[in-house]
Amino acid sequence: MPRGKRIAITLMKEEQKTLNIWAAAGKTEQRYVQRAKVILYSAAGLPLSEVSRRSGLSRQNCTRWRMRFLEERMDGLYDLPRKGRPSVIPPEVKTKVTMLASTKPPDGSNQWTRQALAKAMGLGKTTVHRILHEGNVKPHNKVEHWYGKSPDPEFEEKQAAILGLYLNPLENALVLCVDQKSQLQTPGNPQHLAGAHRRSGTTCLLAALSVHDGDMAGQCADRTLLGFLKHLYRGNPRKHLYIIMDNVNPYKHKEVTDWANARRRLTIHFTPTHTSWLSQVEIWFDMFTKDVVRGGIWKSKKQMIDQIMHYIRHYTENRAHPFAWTYITGKSQVI
Repeated sequence: MPRGKRIAITLMKEEQKTLNIWAAAGKTEQRYVQRAKVILYSAAGLPLSEVSRRSGLSRQNCTRWRMRFLEERMDGLYDLPRKGRPSVIPPEVKTKVTMLASTKPPDGSNQWTRQALAKAMGLGKTTVHRILHEGNVKPHNKVEHWYGKSPDPEFEEKQAAILGLYLNPLENALVLCVDQKSQLQTPGNPQHLAGAHRRSGTTCLLAALSVHDGDMAGQCADRTLLGFLKHLYRGNPRKHLYIIMDNVNPYKHKEVTDWANARRRLTIHFTPTHTSWLSQVEIWFDMFTKDVVRGGIWKSKKQMIDQIMHYIRHYTENRAHPFAWTYITGKSQVI
């Protein structure tokens, strides 16, 4: 290739997000930070000499990773299997192996062998064994379930971006999982009621979980999602907000997306279709339902809202902590 010749690289939106996460994440391995910078600088149209200077890699290595990306996209930025001490396995690779192990092989067999998985993934058998062992995944004893069965064609890119935010918190950034629990109503569980009763009102709880410290923010009101997002944005003036939300139409309303796109310090990640469990706020909602909603008896809407807000304040002051989130098993556990 002629010296200094520019390579035209065009990034898809999810690739851009993932590479930005790699490049900015302080805990990401340095080699992946450098590779991400090579692609980002190349996509920006910088010459090879400048890409080399800014990334800290030689011109030869920069050319190598650019060509690998053009041929294999994001997959081309990972290390090829090699002998010697095993390297740290990126979470995206673990996800791909786990998802493939949960399907039926194309040869008509009922389950994958480690050797067949390794060949299909282009990995070593030892690497595949480590991934399956760490995730307690047993292809010979699998159970059909809906976890990971998203029909979203961009599932891998979207979940990789979200997992990157969970595993590699960015400097001067705040990662929030936002959702709502609607139609909370008085007087509560009918099993505690007399034969005749009346409902005195409903409310909607809008909640935001701060992923890396466990703090909760919530509002009970008829306020729209957009109003709550504006409240969160104004309340964190010196941080870049990365907000993870469910992939449903009300959250993707044009009014919401237009406002978000105009905010310099805000990035929204929508979970892939049918994978709301990727948002950690769902863990907290499960706790909230067990502690507050089930069996709740309130004489008025105000009494219900007061109890909900008291629960949120007490949780943040006394119980808040990051969740130990395990994607491979499709479950979320509390530390």
